[in-house]
Amino acid sequence: MTAPTPLTQDELKTLVGQAALQYVVPGEIVGVGTGSTVNKFIEALASMKNEIKGAVSSSVASTERLQALGIPVFDANEVESLAVYIDGADEIDGNGYMVKGGGAALTREKIVAALAQRFVCIADESKLVPALGAFPLPVEVIPMAARHIARRFKAMGGDATIRLKDGQPLVTDNGQHILDVRGLQVTDPLAFESAINQWPGVVTVGVFAHQKASVCLLGTATGVKTIAY
Repeated sequence: MTAPTPLTQDELKTLVGQAALQYVVPGEIVGVGTGSTVNKFIEALASMKNEIKGAVSSSVASTERLQALGIPVFDANEVESLAVYIDGADEIDGNGYMVKGGGAALTREKIVAALAQRFVCIADESKLVPALGAFPLPVEVIPMAARHIARRFKAMGGDATIRLKDGQPLVTDNGQHILDVRGLQVTDPLAFESAINQWPGVVTVGVFAHQKASVCLLGTATGVKTIAY
């Protein structure tokens, strides 16, 4: 008997994107994140666009994708709260703490997550880790503070470099830059997030511990695994 062909990463993303629809509350506004996995969720969300009021988006790219599919997008200032926020992660641990920001939308993602009563993380199984830190940690910074902040990370044992795009510093939707920090293991995500966010010039750090996942829908070789925290 021939063994089934393993699902590709793209197919796993499609599965979890579709599975996230069960957490969307009809008649409500849904929080929508950013990234390749979320793009699959947005495609799936179009199938029930007439059942929701619309979305609050964490990036210009997601907003454009939602609007192209006929899903209304609200400014975050227009809503008091969201029933659910659905987004991916670059890493997620056994407590639902995450590293996010590979798509450079971490600040807006954290804002929308803070509005939501529930954070549903959608990811493939490669993102589940025993401890945060293997993925370079994104930190959005005000440009004039970048070198000072990089020196502070160096003192902690981290190597911080400015993220580039086409040979120039990447500029976020907020007009800021991103430092990617390698070489750190985040053993206490709550304390780490609180501490780094106090550094002058840091807009936000890509550790999502205070806005952690409530549920993770993990794409695995055997289907979607649901992990509740």
